Amino acid sequence: MSTLPKVEITKIHTYTGHKDAVYTIEPGGEDHLFYSSGGDGHVIEWDLHNYENGRLIAKVDSSVYALCYVPEHDILIVGQNYEGIHLIRLSDRSEAGSLQLGKLAIYDIQYTQGLILVACAEGEFFIIDMKSLKVLKRSVMSEKNLREILVIDDRCFVGASDGQIIRVDLKSFEIENQTMVHEKSVFGLAHHVKDQVLLTASRDARLKYWDVSQQENELESINAHMYAINDVVFRPDYQYFATASMDKTIKIWDYEQRRLIKVIDKARHGGHLTSVNKLIWSGFKQFLISCSDDRSISVWDINIAK
Repeated sequence: MSTLPKVEITKIHTYTGHKDAVYTIEPGGEDHLFYSSGGDGHVIEWDLHNYENGRLIAKVDSSVYALCYVPEHDILIVGQNYEGIHLIRLSDRSEAGSLQLGKLAIYDIQYTQGLILVACAEGEFFIIDMKSLKVLKRSVMSEKNLREILVIDDRCFVGASDGQIIRVDLKSFEIENQTMVHEKSVFGLAHHVKDQVLLTASRDARLKYWDVSQQENELESINAHMYAINDVVFRPDYQYFATASMDKTIKIWDYEQRRLIKVIDKARHGGHLTSVNKLIWSGFKQFLISCSDDRSISVWDINIAK
């Protein structure tokens, strides 16, 4: 087995502008910009060029689990739990549109090819035309919540709280395949673009590799954390990836070797005090960004030397 690389962790900064748990972070139109929201309903823009206070983009009356940036229109889609989606024009922070989806929690939003995809509580999945905000398809995919959406070309994979991933054809809007992949909720999905490998992360604390070139064939199953894994993201070069967990840690993994190479925690690195909810591995200096129930957002320099 190959020697593991040397990893040095430096915490660059911690943002502390939120008044409640930070549930989600989303990359912006430029590498140095990103957005966050959570239990306080504040939607904030942060700039990695400086570490001053963020810019308040919007304030909604309930918690936000999902944000989605649409580069073609410079619009941020905000999933306001129980009140539908709101489109915010970032140039002047004005509302560009909104759509009520029923009294449902909204767990994830993705945009692709003029379509807004929304994963909700009670297994509800929406495909919406971005221009008209017309619902093109509404379906119930599971008896439990839909937690995560990953778009790969003309397909999307939806992770559900019953342990399934559901593959949807974005041309016909029909379900192509449903595979039971975990014992509990699928919270995180990430795709290795060259290898046609899908990573799944779950409330069962397991991380799995899947071959999705034909069907979903399991390649590897790793007991990765003590508690639920909330997210998984690749570094931009796809050599490494990171997982975030309810066990308060972030773990760095070597993709090819399928091995853990570093644990970021409170004691050794000044990590988060509570559950780590979401990650971005940014193109800006390859910083890793994390958010947590502890109301903070941390920026990490992950220096990996082979």
